[in-house]
Amino acid sequence: MLSHLPTPEKDPILSLMTAYREDPRSEKVDLGIGVYKNSQGDTPIMQAVQQAQIKVQETETTKSYIGLAGNELFNQQITNLLLEGTSAIGRVSAIQTPGASGALRMLGDLMKVAQPDTTVWLSNPSYINHQPVMESAGLKVRHYRYFSPKTKTVDIELMLEDISQAGPNDVVLLHGCCHNPTGADIDFDTWKAITELSHKNGFTPFVDIAYQGFGDGLEQDALGLRYMADNLEEVLIATSCSKNFGLYRERTGAAIVVGKTQADTINAKGKLLKLARSTYTMPPAHGAALVSAILDDEALTATWKNELVEMQQRLVTLRQKLCEELRLVHNSQQFDFIESHKGMFTVLGFSQEQMQALNKQFGIYGVGDGRINIAGLKESDIPYVALAISQVAAS
Repeated sequence: MLSHLPTPEKDPILSLMTAYREDPRSEKVDLGIGVYKNSQGDTPIMQAVQQAQIKVQETETTKSYIGLAGNELFNQQITNLLLEGTSAIGRVSAIQTPGASGALRMLGDLMKVAQPDTTVWLSNPSYINHQPVMESAGLKVRHYRYFSPKTKTVDIELMLEDISQAGPNDVVLLHGCCHNPTGADIDFDTWKAITELSHKNGFTPFVDIAYQGFGDGLEQDALGLRYMADNLEEVLIATSCSKNFGLYRERTGAAIVVGKTQADTINAKGKLLKLARSTYTMPPAHGAALVSAILDDEALTATWKNELVEMQQRLVTLRQKLCEELRLVHNSQQFDFIESHKGMFTVLGFSQEQMQALNKQFGIYGVGDGRINIAGLKESDIPYVALAISQVAAS
């Protein structure tokens, strides 16, 4: 049986982890895998998480299953974090999932059951896992134009032109903030325009918000989603605690359904639980317990929010310093767009050959489509990385 399996292709991002570890060069920089690192190059355990771990360890009394829906207090808290103050709070259901990828798959499966001929529209480009997850759920995929290679910003006119073609059998997937891979976000007026198109054409928005707090701030990053959920009958949401709580290995996320009525969302939740039963069955408990402990304690919540602001501000500073160094060594403003992008990622506009040159000549690891992880930079890396980018751009 196994001999009939085709040779699998390497994952273009995860394979970088192995290649980086095996690279013997002392001067090497990992800007590929999407994790936040501090000035020492470590992915830190947040103080709020450390304190929550102690609290959970001291109060936990069982290692029994937590149930198909996961931690229900966590589900409510994470929903409030995204939708508090909107009418959607009264007509929403959520289940805990193994990371946002688990949420994407569960909601993809839900779409397939609810409307088998659904087409999911993805931005071009989009998160590398969006298309394979949707296709694995049996859904059709189309793309809408999004990023302008010339301006390195969102081409709003072309984006809206494409999305206007979506109809009642379509779902339009949007990045809630900190677009992956480009770092270029839509503005609030565009969120309003897409909401109006949904009203007019009948498509359902699906918002993947994996980086809340890493863009403009915890509340600011949710404004577009909140407007949409407040003004539409149905919205699907996938969210993650990997970035803003630093819980990468705990795989903690949620699938959230906003419906026309609470009865609709309760029914949808029941179907999600049945779908979960046939896949992973129970989500892991520990990460959700930590998040719940933080959000259930005012002092821990304040500590977490302060740490999150520090991380967000550091990303802004890293972008500024990289742009300053690039202006100095490249003697141009060619890369000033990096400063306007949000969150962890930026697309340099480099070809695959140029990205390979960054790797081979300088030991700098980025994704072949030109994406680099700003959050992977140490401050001490910036002069070297800027020089390498400048030299590759000039060659």
